[in-house]
Amino acid sequence: MPLTSDVIIDYSRFNPDNASEDSKNYSAFLEKVTTEQSKWWDVGPARFREMMANGEIGGLKPAQLPEAHDINIPSREEGRDIPVRVYKPMNGQPSKGILMHVHGGGYALGSHDTMDGLLKFYADTCQLTAMSVGYRLAPEHPWPAGREDCIDVAEHLVDHGVAEHGAPLLFLAGESAGANLSVVTALHLVRSRPDHALRGLVLPYGNYSIALGLPSMVSFDRPVLINHESIQRFMDAYTPGWDNVQRRNPLLSPLFEDLRALAASTPTGKLLPALFLCGTNDPGLDDTVLTGLKWQASGSEAIVKIFPGAPHVFNVGDLDVAKEAFGYETEFLLGKM
Repeated sequence: MPLTSDVIIDYSRFNPDNASEDSKNYSAFLEKVTTEQSKWWDVGPARFREMMANGEIGGLKPAQLPEAHDINIPSREEGRDIPVRVYKPMNGQPSKGILMHVHGGGYALGSHDTMDGLLKFYADTCQLTAMSVGYRLAPEHPWPAGREDCIDVAEHLVDHGVAEHGAPLLFLAGESAGANLSVVTALHLVRSRPDHALRGLVLPYGNYSIALGLPSMVSFDRPVLINHESIQRFMDAYTPGWDNVQRRNPLLSPLFEDLRALAASTPTGKLLPALFLCGTNDPGLDDTVLTGLKWQASGSEAIVKIFPGAPHVFNVGDLDVAKEAFGYETEFLLGKM
C-alpha cells in the first residue's frame, strides 16, 4: 500500500488555471477601482466611510431595506449602547434562531446598517433572525473596543435572546475582519458561557493573524481591493504601536489560540462547527487554510471551501462564485439547525 498523507488538499481548487471568467473579470475590476480611488488613510477613515455609504467607491451604494430595523443592546460601559441592525424572516413563521453578523472593513471601515441585503438572505433563506453589530471602529477606537462590543452583544443574546427576540443565539457570521471578530467572540463564549451551545460559524475570507507574517499576506502586492500595504495600514490603526509579537496575542489573532486545549475544555470536547471560505486571489488565503486545519486538528468540524481565482469580497451580486458560496452557507446553516 502506498504511503498516504494525513492531510489531503484538492489542488484543483488552488489551481489558478481553474479560475472562472467571472472571477478574473471581477478581480480586474477591483484592481482598477482600487488603483484609481483615494486611499482611506489619505482622506481619513471618517470621510472614507461617508464615501462608501454614498456609493462613491466603485459605484456601489449599499441599500437599506424597509423591513430592517434598529435596536440598541447595552454595553459593559454604563450609559453606552451598541447599535444593532435586525432583519426577521418575512414569511410570518417563527424564527428558528438568531444569527449574529459582524461586518468587515479592516476594523476601521464598514457599517452594520449597510448589510441589509445579506441579513435578508440569512433571514429568508434560513428562517433566522439576522442581526449585524455596530461595533466601534479604529483608529478612533482601537483594540479591544470592537472585540468588546461584539462580545457584549453576543453575551446579551445568549442571556436574553429568547426572552427579547423569541429565539436563541445559534450562529455567528462575519467576513474579513468580521470573521476574526466572530471567531474571537465565539471562543470567548466557550469560556464565559460554556453551557450555551452555538451551532456554527460562517467565515468568508477571514483575517486570523493580526501579525501579518503569513506568506500569502507578505507576498500579495497587487491592489485587488486590498494588499499587504493596505492591510498593514488597517492593523496599525487597530493596534497602534504594537509589534508583531504583541499582535500574536490569541485574543486578537485566533490563529495562535490553543484550539485543542479550548476544545477539550468544552462539554462535548469540540469547538462549534465552522465553515471557512476564501478565494486564491486573496492575501488572506493562508489565514483561512491554516486556521481551518487547526480547527480540524482540535477534533472539531471545519469545512474549508476554496474558490479558484476569487479575490477578497467575492460574495457579491450575481458572480458565479458568490452563488456557489451562498449555496454552501445555506447548506451549512440549514444542516446545523
